[in-house]
Amino acid sequence: MAAVTVFHNPRCSTSKAALDAADAAGVEVEVVRYLTTPLDEAALRNLLSKLEDPATDLVRRDAAFARLGLTNADVATADQVVAVLVEHPELMQRPVLVKGKRAIIGRPKDRVPVFLTD
Repeated sequence: MAAVTVFHNPRCSTSKAALDAADAAGVEVEVVRYLTTPLDEAALRNLLSKLEDPATDLVRRDAAFARLGLTNADVATADQVVAVLVEHPELMQRPVLVKGKRAIIGRPKDRVPVFLTD
């Protein structure tokens, strides 16, 4: 069983950097390509229960967010975050790393090596 699960988007340089950091640290990872296999409501709630960052931070505020007409008020609570990400998994922040009962968003990149070896 892998020590760390990484929710990964292969088109994201920050996500790739997280995998490189794990490799450099000799940490075995399970890679979950969350756009190919999106998280369902239960999986998102489980992830949020471990997340050390605020739940709202799990949602990317990018062009797609704006194009969908979403605002910060639409993702202010954990329930709202889950609802938005179930419908729009492409808005999930990446990478997200899970180790045991802890999870972080791997931004900025310098958070990742500390999390991997902590």
